[in-house]
Amino acid sequence: MPSPAAPSLVDILPLSDTPGGPWKVYAVSRRPPDSAILPYTYYPADADAPAAADTLRVQHIQCDVLDAADAVAKLSPLTDVTHLFYVAWANRLTEDENRVVNSAMLRNVLSAVVPSAPNLRHICLQTGRKHYIGSFEAIGKVPAHDPPFREDLPRLPVPNFYYDQEDILFDELSKKEGAVTWSIHRPTTIFGFSPTSLMNLIGTLCVYAAICRKEGKPLKWFGSRTTWDGFNDASDADLIAEQQIWAAVDPYAKNEAFNISNGDLFKWKHLWAALADQFGLESVGYEGEASRFKLEDAMRGKEAVWVEIVAENELVPTKLEEVATWWFADVVLGVELAHLDSMNKSKEHGFLGFRNTVASFNSCIDKMRAFKIVP
Repeated sequence: MPSPAAPSLVDILPLSDTPGGPWKVYAVSRRPPDSAILPYTYYPADADAPAAADTLRVQHIQCDVLDAADAVAKLSPLTDVTHLFYVAWANRLTEDENRVVNSAMLRNVLSAVVPSAPNLRHICLQTGRKHYIGSFEAIGKVPAHDPPFREDLPRLPVPNFYYDQEDILFDELSKKEGAVTWSIHRPTTIFGFSPTSLMNLIGTLCVYAAICRKEGKPLKWFGSRTTWDGFNDASDADLIAEQQIWAAVDPYAKNEAFNISNGDLFKWKHLWAALADQFGLESVGYEGEASRFKLEDAMRGKEAVWVEIVAENELVPTKLEEVATWWFADVVLGVELAHLDSMNKSKEHGFLGFRNTVASFNSCIDKMRAFKIVP
């Protein structure tokens, strides 16, 4: 499953004003791209690149990177690859399972690409905030670092597939003896347009709001008081892509790990009011622990309601489970600990990008509507 930052990379890399660009892009995913949803243009793997200068130069390769043989068959022929942006992840029930599957995926990609691409220069690996607070099953159960998080903080003494991925990357590139550089990028909650990503928090909240409107109910907060009233940060998907591209071409960014957040702070109670306003709903905030609920429980059995919403509003046909990940929203908005990062290292190395988080939030909602994913 690609990160919500993946579509941003595919959008930005082929543009003529992108650093190092325009880039030829191989977009790899297990499922074929949905042209009705995705805002960029693909051409099939067995076709020549489009001649029109304004057509995005993105070639899709359908590949299950968990299958080592499929990865070798599909990726090793890409001998002209110069930069690799790895933004994939898979979610399983336990962190032990996550470690196995996510390690295998990255190892399969590296084993297929690195030996076959003689001009490979740089690999970007995207991990995330759980580097500092622990895996989903460990959050709140193990002592996390004291924020703001810096990139040089030691690893937590708990299993974490992010740590495994870093070690796999370092081991593979040690064979290149410095010929290929790397960078690691650690976003927090990502705000981006990726309708079918498991980590599409804003999309999930939009679907929740649409169901509330359909049923004539207020938009009720389901998360923790800490998340509702505390300071939070977020990572705009385009900003993540911009930092990764910067790291891929700037000599001062080589062989470093970087946090990537928008550079400002926000409170969810303010974004919640904005979400309610976007959908014409009454906003109901945190009302005490006794009033809390799991969104996953509240939205169970709403598949038929979503079918009606899609039909009534002539939306792109989707299943509820494709556009909403209730458990993920429960985890992100239910945490009981403050977690903020520091962007000092990134700025000291020359990346000065930032985003207005409120504007990013509203922009994502607008895009979900423009592409007819939500009403």
